[in-house]
Amino acid sequence: MTTDSRTIGVYDARARDYAARFASARPDRHLRTFIEALPKGARVLDLGCGPGHASAHMRAAGLIPDPVDASAAMVRLAIELHRLPARLASFDDIDDVAAYDGVWANFSLLHAPRRDLPRHLAALHRALKPGGLLHLGMKTGGGEGRDGLGRFYSYYTVAELGALLGAAGFAVVAQEEGRERGLAGTEDPFVILHAHA
Repeated sequence: MTTDSRTIGVYDARARDYAARFASARPDRHLRTFIEALPKGARVLDLGCGPGHASAHMRAAGLIPDPVDASAAMVRLAIELHRLPARLASFDDIDDVAAYDGVWANFSLLHAPRRDLPRHLAALHRALKPGGLLHLGMKTGGGEGRDGLGRFYSYYTVAELGALLGAAGFAVVAQEEGRERGLAGTEDPFVILHAHA
């Protein structure tokens, strides 16, 4: 989803490693909560779909996922592994209006520069139907930087994210903080936020 060439290059090169690291027979509890909050037949933008695991679980649960990613290798894997209608797109390509019942932005927008996040959140608000649900997963902290693999990240406090969501027109309805080990091998703090448009 990012247009940072180094970040996309890492995902292109490590797509199969990423797919293996995050494969699961069932949706995790965060995805289950998101799925259960939406009606059957709900249309969901999977923003930064990676190898398509979340979209595959959504489809199995009766939702209609629209999986997009800026990594061509990830898009190919989503099609190959799950027969999904995945397509190549960056954050800047999201220009739909009231098209989705939900947006699953699970650790994708953290690759956007801090200066760009307000307009990306505004675009997602426009893309959602009134009352639509946004799932936002982000690493917490401050500033910008690259991880050990060279991927670009922006970090935020929970309060900062709440303020940015509010400014974009969202109402936060749930949040959960935790720590998780990612592809780079470090254990990092994160927050999951659910917000209604």
